[in-house]
Amino acid sequence: MIHYLIHLALLVLLPPLLLGVVNKTKAFFAGRQGPPLLQLYFDIFKLMRKGVVISTTTTWVFLAAPVVGVVTALLAGLLIPLGSFDAPLGFAGDLVLLAYLFGLSRFFTTLAALDTGSAFEGMGAAREATFACLTEPAIFFALLVLAKISGSFRLNEMLHGPLEVSLPSLAAPLVLVAAGLFVVFLAETCRIPVDDPNTHLELTMIHEVMVLDHSGPLLGLILYGAAVKFFVLGTILLHVVVPVRIGVPGWDWAIFVGSLLGLSVLVGVVESVMARLQMRHVPHLLIAAILFCGFGFVLLVR
Repeated sequence: MIHYLIHLALLVLLPPLLLGVVNKTKAFFAGRQGPPLLQLYFDIFKLMRKGVVISTTTTWVFLAAPVVGVVTALLAGLLIPLGSFDAPLGFAGDLVLLAYLFGLSRFFTTLAALDTGSAFEGMGAAREATFACLTEPAIFFALLVLAKISGSFRLNEMLHGPLEVSLPSLAAPLVLVAAGLFVVFLAETCRIPVDDPNTHLELTMIHEVMVLDHSGPLLGLILYGAAVKFFVLGTILLHVVVPVRIGVPGWDWAIFVGSLLGLSVLVGVVESVMARLQMRHVPHLLIAAILFCGFGFVLLVR
């Protein structure tokens, strides 16, 4: 029971800190102090106390989208085991529910963008839907690799597969899957080189352009939901990259949290040393992610 409580506490409280680490890393590389490590917490609390400006063209979808985004991200986090510990929720085939939770969140976000009647937000929604068609196959190929390794369709067993099975023949498939998942992780969390969460140029924005009309608590929920999604997808990636178990609960939790913080630093480094790709090159990168994960599956079943 104590592990489930720690799971819930980390899922709810840790995500904004991870984005703070990303921003601090980028500030270090830029030679400046940057925002405080806990800045996102302050921003979310401040937005929750503000009023909301809503366009007269919008409907209930515009109000529901941020709530759906947070709820689906938290539910996905309850399905994902943290480190070497089991998740609070799980059943056979729960990987399908995980994929549909992310799909439901994207569906409502794009609908809310279209609901505003803004041409710019409609453009961002079209880009989001197009790139989603390229990230989702990569995710499914990666999950198939983990299902093959573990012999199960339960996320608890699948994500612990690299930890339980240590065969030299699995090294190549797992490396390919890790490379593909890292690209998908950057794309799904709107990070460079696919997207830039700090940009305000509508012609180059993808996710951020879809939330231009949100304000106050609605914008706060969007920021928090994005942080939780970063946490969940990062945890999935770490199960492939850092499958470590010490056997002492305290050390295992420390390794998991440290690995997440290390991943955040890595994202900050990537964003500091790379430029954002031109929009026409983004599909090439996502297709490469599909090929990485697909070839990982081929190597496993050949």
